Amino acid sequence: MSTDSSLRMETLAVHGVAGLDTQTGALHQPLYLSTTYQRDDDGEYSRGYIYSRLGNPNRKTLEDTLAKLEHGACGLCFASGLAAFSAMLQALETGDHVIFPHDMYFGGKHLVQYNWQRWGLTWTSVDMTEPDNVRDALRPNTKMIWMETPSNPLITIIDLQAIADIARAAGALTVCDSTLGTPVLQNPLTLGIDVVMHSTTKYINGHSDVLGGALVFAQDGPVAERVRVIQEQGGAVPSPFDCMLIMRGLQTMPLRVREQCATALKLSHYLHDHPAIDNVYYPGLTSHPQHELAKRQMSAYGAMASILIHGDEKDAFEMMSRLKVFVQATSLGGTHSKIEHRFSVEGEQTQAAPNLLRVSFGIEHIDDLREDLEQALAGFND
Repeated sequence: MSTDSSLRMETLAVHGVAGLDTQTGALHQPLYLSTTYQRDDDGEYSRGYIYSRLGNPNRKTLEDTLAKLEHGACGLCFASGLAAFSAMLQALETGDHVIFPHDMYFGGKHLVQYNWQRWGLTWTSVDMTEPDNVRDALRPNTKMIWMETPSNPLITIIDLQAIADIARAAGALTVCDSTLGTPVLQNPLTLGIDVVMHSTTKYINGHSDVLGGALVFAQDGPVAERVRVIQEQGGAVPSPFDCMLIMRGLQTMPLRVREQCATALKLSHYLHDHPAIDNVYYPGLTSHPQHELAKRQMSAYGAMASILIHGDEKDAFEMMSRLKVFVQATSLGGTHSKIEHRFSVEGEQTQAAPNLLRVSFGIEHIDDLREDLEQALAGFND
């Protein structure tokens, strides 16, 4: 089976870049558990592998497959999304300035505040839904503009091409956390972004059973090489088994994500019209302030929504306690539909209101999910 670049996403996701195992004909790549590899008689490593921290066949297959899915030049995989985030920041110099969005994954925000700030990183947080805010925040030492779209937990959309143009004029690197977007819905590199990040824990794996992170680079140049050295020397790499699990989940990613998006769109409309809900943050709704941008930039609107319960924090927890199909749990992108009160998780610095609930729509039957929401919301306005 050919795995050239002409393959469409669904086919590439199933076959990967490795194809069938040429030695045995196995449809799936063997699991390479060895930590070390034999040298040639002349001391070289002509087969490409030395030590598993530096490289592993399962990891290379995952990295190369993700790079093709994102239309990038190369990919690097890590033990978690935050490990990928850290490696990207480690590539900067002391005193460099980074622009972050107001609404971003709280784990990354905490890492910047409590770790990288001590290392001399300077940073500014702006509302990136207005590109001019990014331009106004530029400094002579701005070396990176970090984006997250759709964002977590307010599900805002950032104009990637507009900010890529601003960054290019300023000589700054652009990085987009596209975890909620997935390669199915958007490809930031084709819009001028330099690096795309994923928490592969989420939709790419899709089964809530492994941690992982990845960076895909538009060019295999000095930046990618610097991060590659950080990956290899720092050692925050996924195990062969982790890579195998992520590759297994990736095979169904296009089907899962499209089904999840269809469910999210229909149930977001339902929730938007419900009297117990004050607001729904979902870019598929025409009421969403970046609806037209999402329509232009994405192939579908995603499978994440956040809702504001009519009431306070107590009402939000009461509603969740009534749910029987939706699971109260952190994380997102898996087969199970999940709901979570983000204010209590993220603390006072969160962008989430006390009555906000973040919803990750899974692959259960939509009627079961709707009925579960109906019974949980019943009586709120009695």
